[in-house]
Amino acid sequence: MKRSYLFFTLLIFLSSCISQKKISKTNRVNSVIGNARTYIGTPYKWGGNDKRGIDCSGLLVRSFESVGMKLPRTTSLQIDLGKKVSLKKSKEGDLVFFAFGKSKRKVTHVGLVSNRKNNSDIKFIHASSSKGVIETQLIRDYYLNRIRKIKRVFYSLFF
Repeated sequence: MKRSYLFFTLLIFLSSCISQKKISKTNRVNSVIGNARTYIGTPYKWGGNDKRGIDCSGLLVRSFESVGMKLPRTTSLQIDLGKKVSLKKSKEGDLVFFAFGKSKRKVTHVGLVSNRKNNSDIKFIHASSSKGVIETQLIRDYYLNRIRKIKRVFYSLFF
């Protein structure tokens, strides 16, 4: 009797472990983007990280938390993540780093590629200091001239 009880308990435990589905990379990317979109309209606040006010790096920290990934809090540390990709090879979920300010080399801003239809239609979500969190077209001279790096953090190392 004890053996059959132990056998069935072990069988139930193992079958529940086996039946858990892994979340696909695509679903994780969609979850991160979906979470970022919930912040659209949130005002910009330097150092902020919630719906009362958020900055660009805080937006990414919060968005990636939705899939259990912990990103560093600052743009200067986030740029060290993942692998570098070109704009032409960018995908949804990639991080886009910009230099806004006096130094054209110093990265000061980050956004998340949120929709990519083709090379001339790429949208990204970011926390604009003047408009708050918005989703906008990346393929505009204003942004294109300031891109310094695009990094892919969703690859086999994490999943």
